[in-house]
Amino acid sequence: PTRELAIQVAEACQKYASHMPGLHVLPIYGGQSYKPQLDALRRGVHVVVATPGRVIDHLDRGTLSLKTIRAVVLDEADEMLQMGFVDAIDHILSLVPPERQVALFSATLPGPIKRIAQKHLRDPREITVRSKTATAANIRQRYWLVAGMHKLDALTRLLEVEPFDAMLVFARTKHSTVELVEKLEARGFAAAALNGDILQSQRERTIAALKSGKIDIVVATDVAARGLDVERITHVVNYDVPHDSESYVHRIGRTGRAGRSGEAILFIAARERNMLRIIERATRQPIEPMNLPSIQDVNARRAEKFKKELSDIIGTQDLASYRGVIEEFVRESGADVFDVAAALASLAKSGRSLFVTKRSAESEGGAESTRDTPRGEFESIERKASRTRRPEGPQAIFRLEVGRRHGVQPGNIVGALAHEGDLHGSEINGIDIRDDHSFVRLPAEIPEHVLKHLAEVVVRGQRLDIRLVKANKGPGKKRR
Repeated sequence: PTRELAIQVAEACQKYASHMPGLHVLPIYGGQSYKPQLDALRRGVHVVVATPGRVIDHLDRGTLSLKTIRAVVLDEADEMLQMGFVDAIDHILSLVPPERQVALFSATLPGPIKRIAQKHLRDPREITVRSKTATAANIRQRYWLVAGMHKLDALTRLLEVEPFDAMLVFARTKHSTVELVEKLEARGFAAAALNGDILQSQRERTIAALKSGKIDIVVATDVAARGLDVERITHVVNYDVPHDSESYVHRIGRTGRAGRSGEAILFIAARERNMLRIIERATRQPIEPMNLPSIQDVNARRAEKFKKELSDIIGTQDLASYRGVIEEFVRESGADVFDVAAALASLAKSGRSLFVTKRSAESEGGAESTRDTPRGEFESIERKASRTRRPEGPQAIFRLEVGRRHGVQPGNIVGALAHEGDLHGSEINGIDIRDDHSFVRLPAEIPEHVLKHLAEVVVRGQRLDIRLVKANKGPGKKRR
């Protein structure tokens, strides 16, 4: 499904074939120049590891022949379904010789993937690998209930206090990854985005920088992080809640690699508490509530960091010339030497305070009272939220192109619409799930740009393709 996975699998094939001299493996994927691919294909290769889109390109150009193919492997078929490659796969399989062998690997078997298997596999044997738990035991899972404090402020506190080597932060949309990186950089953190719009060359540079330690924070979408294998990732933060438990398992699987321990942190709103329970059932592991670092924790960590910086400078730099100036200043001014040191620290910080105050935290959107929100307080927060719900206005019926056969549940629809459309749960009503589509009542005045965005959202492997079916008249204010 992805360029990163194609490269990873090609490298693995070369490694497995290290004692088979003369065996040539070629990865081909979009975003890479055609010339090296064409040169390698002309010389002849035994194994091609490819993304579906680039295979179609080569077939259209006449630069790739499938006439002598003896085996076809579909890797991560469910992910290729989510990315819209099913038609391409169907076309490719229709062009390979009938006597070829086909193997299909998939974390799940949704309807369209089953139909591919029934159509193109001959007398297939289905092998299901089951494990005692869906997630590794060496990954500690925690959640923080979003209530009263902006998620960005919560993430900032974690970055300042939580010891980590490298951190992978998951956001739901391409735009969100870029926006979050910009906000983190504005707060002094070096971060990079990974999403489907990133050029392959830039993606490879970002992953190389993450592996080498040049950057420690990457913000990614689910698709862009697929196949990402970086041992030094110690923390995965689910900044946006995944649509389903399978996505959650794939996300947190990016940490705890090569036998190392890992940390998985889930930011979850009160209205998403059902997803927390779904994830716990699917992983068969409890997710424990966590306390965010307090202002005192942040300030203590900043003080320790500042003292270490001072120690490093004293131990490694020649300070004789500065010392002479300071001694002269103290003699002339009679100033206390500690006041002088504090003034120099302020100068080094460009006048910015070293410590966070309660007032500055609140101005950033944080509220100290939200440090501790155990699971039992979900209900009281929900009741409080119900008292501040948006006024009800006219609603309309919309059709969604995802239904029962895709395995969709009402919670999937509510989660997607609430997060991607900035809708309150009280605005999402009358969900009616049919075989291959669903209906839902939403505010009639949803802006056009929001509907366009929702149309692209993928739920259970299907684009929503949301469209208005019937407008209902009703009292209420127009939604802005």
